[in-house]
Amino acid sequence: MSRILSIESSTSVCSVALHHDGRLEALMELHQENVHAQQLMLLVEQLMERSGLTVDQLDAVAVSSGPGSYTGLRIGVSIAKGLAFAHDIPLIGVDTLKALAKRVQPFLIGDAHIVPMLDARRMEIYVAVYDKDLKVIRPLSPQVIEEGNPYLDLLEMGPVYFLGDGVGKLSHLLEHPRSMILDLLPSAEAIGYLAFEKFVNKDFEDLAYFEPNYLKDFRVISAKKNLLLS
Repeated sequence: MSRILSIESSTSVCSVALHHDGRLEALMELHQENVHAQQLMLLVEQLMERSGLTVDQLDAVAVSSGPGSYTGLRIGVSIAKGLAFAHDIPLIGVDTLKALAKRVQPFLIGDAHIVPMLDARRMEIYVAVYDKDLKVIRPLSPQVIEEGNPYLDLLEMGPVYFLGDGVGKLSHLLEHPRSMILDLLPSAEAIGYLAFEKFVNKDFEDLAYFEPNYLKDFRVISAKKNLLLS
């Protein structure tokens, strides 16, 4: 038996969810820029109240661990760590891009690939590539937007699903019969599904040392043919 509160704050979305044994019980989301500091904890309180539960009845707190907005991640992780510490429950960190890929996994057709993208400001995005089982095909990396479609090799193999708030920056480069561009953003619902797997395996974070993956210090090197940097 497990009840997990999940928090997603890596983009403009403020999202909180409650899962019971890996099943979604409640979800609250607010799609609005620059409100995380004022609204995220209020959403947590409202979710718990509407669910008829207290934080003491939770078995873990999960949080989106990045990459994403520096401010959003900092606020989400601070709230998650505070709840975990105050109520002596485990903290679970979930990769933001993997959770975003999880959102489309139930709808995949054939041997598809999933390419979640997050806006990294300017002409950059954070990106990773997953197969239909959420196995990492190309690990998280920063990418510079240049001319040409960097995913032609994947598109030759089958459908490729692109999603996240970074897609708009290069959607004009992704035109292909097998390109599936979806209007999906990060959600605590997907965080909760992956958090349950970690909970079962007791894959918890160290409260004292856990920090979000801000990717602040990366140095981008322009590439002409392959825009995915290793």
